[in-house]
Formats: sequence, structure tokens, C-alpha cells
Amino acid sequence: MRTADAGVFARLPRIGRAESTKVLAQRKPAGRRLGPGRPIPFGIAVGPVLLIAAWVIGSATGSLDADTLPAPWTVAETAGDLIADGRLQSNLLTSVQRAGWGLGIGVVVGLVLALIAGLSRFGEAVVDGPIQIKRSIPTLALIPLFIVWFGIGEEMKLIVITTSVAIPIYINTHAQLRSVDTRYVELAQTVGLSRWGFIRRVALPGSLPGFFTGLRLAVTIAWLALVVVEQVNATSGIGYLMTQARTYGQIDVIVVGLVIYGLLGLIGDIAVRATERRALSWRQTLGD
Repeated sequence: MRTADAGVFARLPRIGRAESTKVLAQRKPAGRRLGPGRPIPFGIAVGPVLLIAAWVIGSATGSLDADTLPAPWTVAETAGDLIADGRLQSNLLTSVQRAGWGLGIGVVVGLVLALIAGLSRFGEAVVDGPIQIKRSIPTLALIPLFIVWFGIGEEMKLIVITTSVAIPIYINTHAQLRSVDTRYVELAQTVGLSRWGFIRRVALPGSLPGFFTGLRLAVTIAWLALVVVEQVNATSGIGYLMTQARTYGQIDVIVVGLVIYGLLGLIGDIAVRATERRALSWRQTLGD
């Protein structure tokens, strides 16, 4: 915008600044039409609501076979029964704790590795290769090896979630960190910032956009990894509840678990996006 403003002012040498500002104000609405438009209130809920509406209509009209996909009201009734006997709350709490610990540790690990690789050529040579190798190996392929190494207890589940989460945090933070303008680095050297001062005032703020992109992916991946590990000799959790339901052919219970996973992922994404808007409120982007 500053470049565009300068061009307009240069073409208007004989009028005052107030009049030039009016010209710019008149130009902005025309340019705004090129963007996505004004934000829609609660726009993120529109897609899920339409999906549920299609589910309701398909079940009511008989287009969806109840033996394949139970109706929403059947799923709601099943959820009520699971809440009444306490199974849903206890298993949900276990799943949230597993995902929360794995996500927290994975974020810290991914961020630290990104800083090491992003701020040091030697660090990048040591860290980046193994990260890229892990990124190309599916989580499911690693679970048999992790079972041999760590057993089938909670430690294995936590490690699977942590390693899955750390990858998107590292990839996006590292990429954003390496794209920080070198002029900021030169300015930090000119004013005599220490290494820690440079990390705190330049590196971390500069990498925040990439970090939040990675965090949005990490939240989703944490739940995906949780689904996998809770079906490996688990005795609690939403995944365990779904596995038991599969054994007894309880499709409605399986759908309840899927709905919960979907809601948790959506809520997590909304929370990250809200935090991102507050942390990066100084940016003016296409989405504002």
C-alpha cells in the first residue's frame, strides 16, 4: 500500500495532502472488490451446518441407509445414552489428555528444532535431513517399531503423537524463519543485539506466521495420530470406544466417536486462528 500511495502522490504534485488522501479513500473501495469481501459472521459454521442439513435430509428421505449411516437423531440418542452411563465423559477426558500432552510436547520440540536449523547452517545439516526422512514415513508404518521399542503403554502413544505433531511445526516455522528479511538481521547486528535478543525480537516474531500455519496442521494431526494409537491395545479413550463398537457392530457409537473427533478438530482450529489474529494483529492481509 505504501508503494501505491507513493505513486499516487507522485502523480498529484499540485494538490494538497488532504486532497490526495481523498483520492486514495475513493480508490480503496474499487480495489477492495478484488479481495474475498467482508467477513461472514460465524462463517466457519456454514459448511458444517450444510453438511448436517444434508445428513438430516438424506436420512429423512431414506436416501441414506440407516444400516450404513445412522440418522442424526439416532446418533444424538446414542450420545445421550453414553453420557448417561458416564462412558463418553471418561473416555473423552482420556483422549483429550493424550492429545494435549502430545501436542504440547510436539510443538515445543518442533519449534526448538526449527530454531536450531533456521539459525545455524550446522544445525540445519544435522536436523533437516532426519526431519525430512520422518516426514516421508507414514505414522502407521512406524507404530510396529515403536511397539517393539517402547511397548504398548501410554509412552508409545505419547511418542507417536509427539513425533507426528513436531513435523508440521518444524517445516512451516523453519520455512518462515528462513524467509525473514536480511535487513532485520543487519539492523539487529547494528544495534548490538545479543544472540538471545535476536531470537526474541527478530527470529521468533518473524517466524510466527509460519508457526501458526504449522500449529493449525499440528492440531489436526494430533487427533489423527490419536485415532491410530487408541486402537493399539488401549483400554480407554474415544478410539477404544469406537474399536469396541466395531467389534459388536454398533455403527451409531462409531459415528458418535467420529463426530466428537470432528468437533474437537474444528474447535482446536478455531482456537488457533483466534490466537493467530491476536498475535498477528499488526498484519494487514487479504483475509482481514
